[in-house]
Amino acid sequence: MKNWTQAELAAHVYVTRKTINTIENRKFIPSAYLALKIARAFGVSVEEIFQIDDDLTPGDSEDPG
Repeated sequence: MKNWTQAELAAHVYVTRKTINTIENRKFIPSAYLALKIARAFGVSVEEIFQIDDDLTPGDSEDPG
């Protein structure tokens, strides 16, 4: 959205780059507070960034193969 690196986003929301990486790779579900901070950093609603996928559980990937 803003062409930030993971490190730049992490700095904006005061977490590590690794935290951003694990969120992007669906290995970690952020707290509501962190999700709100990320959305605010991008100037969008939480729903524009995070969606619920009822078929997946934390740690699952979208591509089973």
